[in-house]
Amino acid sequence: MNPSFRAFRVHQDESGFRSGVEQVDFSALPDADVTVKVHYSSVNYKDGLASIPEGKIVKTYPFIPGIDLAGEVIASRDPRLKPGDRVLCTGYGLGVTHAGGFAEVARVPGDWLVTLPEGLSFREAMAIGTAGFTAALSVRRLLDNGLAPGQGPVLVLGATGGVGSMAVAILSRLGVTVTAVTGKPQAREKLAAFGAAEVLSREEAASGAKGALGKERWAAIVDPVGGAMTADLLKSVRYGGSIALSGLTGGSGIETNVYPFILRGVNLLGIDSVFCPEPLRRELWQLLAGPWKPEPVLASGITEYPLEKLPEALRTVLAGEAIGRQVISFIN
Repeated sequence: MNPSFRAFRVHQDESGFRSGVEQVDFSALPDADVTVKVHYSSVNYKDGLASIPEGKIVKTYPFIPGIDLAGEVIASRDPRLKPGDRVLCTGYGLGVTHAGGFAEVARVPGDWLVTLPEGLSFREAMAIGTAGFTAALSVRRLLDNGLAPGQGPVLVLGATGGVGSMAVAILSRLGVTVTAVTGKPQAREKLAAFGAAEVLSREEAASGAKGALGKERWAAIVDPVGGAMTADLLKSVRYGGSIALSGLTGGSGIETNVYPFILRGVNLLGIDSVFCPEPLRRELWQLLAGPWKPEPVLASGITEYPLEKLPEALRTVLAGEAIGRQVISFIN
């Protein structure tokens, strides 16, 4: 084994903030049970924040970001895992407090790893990644709270992003009528290919949501955006419907009233994919490899970059210009 490996690292010291691909010694990896040769990672909005000094994600430097990874075990002190096992990791402290997936090698606790399900390649698993897992968790929570096909349209916000595009594909595969919301008019055809029955602008989606209550329009909402639009759309959820809220790119505050909750029984469901319990985590990955597999996004919604092009991918996701999913390949 080589004494060093390539990784994208961020630094902040007396010389200022800098980032880039460099050779990193194995001694820089954290002490953990399982060492993984990374085959693929993915690019998420949180990764973009970790790559800039004002992102407030990284607390200690130097640091390797990357909240997702998939690869092959090359060394293990965990009796459940052995060299050659194919694994993936999302959530927990990966890429936030613990050196992440933007490296040829990672070392992580065995409890964080999920065996790669049959039916998924490394590339597909990372195209799904945290974003697709969050989408699946959102769909699961909506189903648990009464959503079923035929109840009316489900609105998906941020539909060209990772969570949104995956949610469109999963819901449509389950027979749910999906209305996608995007600020990118040029993406309408792509969203239709992902499974959206209708594509609306943000303004169209929020129309009629003024006042204490708006017209009942949506059976449920997948919301990875947050902020003012969440407050507006609460007013137009149908009786007994739910919003699955997982993000804050639109803002961290919600100013609303109690009427949707006490007059229509609307549910606001918080979605946390980071510390999702292990049994549910494994169950959802099995679904994502089988009946919930987001085939349309995996077929045409992936942009692949080598590690050296990661800064370009990070800029794209921070600018809100990414459509579908971006993956980082370590396969030469």
